Amino acid sequence: MNRAPNYPTVRESAFYTRLAGDKVRCILCERRCEIPEGQLGYCKTRKNFGGKLYTLVYGNISAIESRPIEIKPFFHYWPGSTSLTFSTWSCNFDCVWCQNFHLSKVQPTPEKASFFPPEKVARLALEAGDAGLCASFQEPTLLADWVVEAFSIGKRVGIKYCCFVSNGYMTLEALKALYNAGLDGIKIDVKGGPETYTRYCGGADVEKVWRNAREAKRMGLHVEIVNLVVNGVNDDENTLKWVIDKHLENVGPETPLHFTRYFPAYKFYNPPTRIETLEKAYNLAKKAGVLYPYLGNVAGHRYENTYCPSCGKTLIKRYGYHVLKYAITAENKCPNCGTEIPITGKYLRGRF
Repeated sequence: MNRAPNYPTVRESAFYTRLAGDKVRCILCERRCEIPEGQLGYCKTRKNFGGKLYTLVYGNISAIESRPIEIKPFFHYWPGSTSLTFSTWSCNFDCVWCQNFHLSKVQPTPEKASFFPPEKVARLALEAGDAGLCASFQEPTLLADWVVEAFSIGKRVGIKYCCFVSNGYMTLEALKALYNAGLDGIKIDVKGGPETYTRYCGGADVEKVWRNAREAKRMGLHVEIVNLVVNGVNDDENTLKWVIDKHLENVGPETPLHFTRYFPAYKFYNPPTRIETLEKAYNLAKKAGVLYPYLGNVAGHRYENTYCPSCGKTLIKRYGYHVLKYAITAENKCPNCGTEIPITGKYLRGRF
């Protein structure tokens, strides 16, 4: 029977149940892998040692830096602020166009890991003047055992917010544990319709993603949805309308919906998304009733801006992740007509 190696980044996970014959079931993401003794789960960050499930990435940080919140993108969440952003290795999806493949396609090696105690990130964020903590770059759900502690510590020492940039495929058990630890914002990447998930995301169930978005809203988390519009994959009108309809059904018209431009990366070389396609998606969303649609990865486009849904006044003018103008009142209302604008947190002028 294998024993877990004595490395600081290898810890027994809180997210599993035991099965017969020294097997375990991981309950971190909706793959719910059944893992025999000595084997790894789908994501390669969980291993069964002696009938117990261990994370191999506890505090195994692959990247860490201060970044503006708008780059996530969050457009209605602590605007103008910066967050200390961090990641680990690997992913529970296998998207062939991944922009962060140098992190998400790498299996962790505990013997070579850079270990960060959870209290260290909170201290670094405070020292850097960051308002928040953000788990991002690759799928942050895989870092959950450590993030639960890091977020809890962060909130205790004065960090204003804790957020995730996620594919949304965690279990409800994991989502609730993160929420209880201090998670208060989540940006969920919706890859497209069911066919996109079957062909390009390892057979994942997109309905679980929408369920988590809906549940996050019900729990009181700030939610924003992003749809990376990939040329030749999910850029047809039917798929765009499907995403828009699901968005309205599950998270409502006031939740921001970002259509972002794809660029070739990793193993996928289709040309970048046409701007006209993104504009079409934006207009379809507006027509359907989405109050705050946006375009992403098109710096300087007018659809990066926030407009009052009642009178059309420009309330937040952006250039990429820079906030150039912020005209929403301290009461989060349009100064022209008084319409309430759903903004979580205060406007903070960041360092970028």
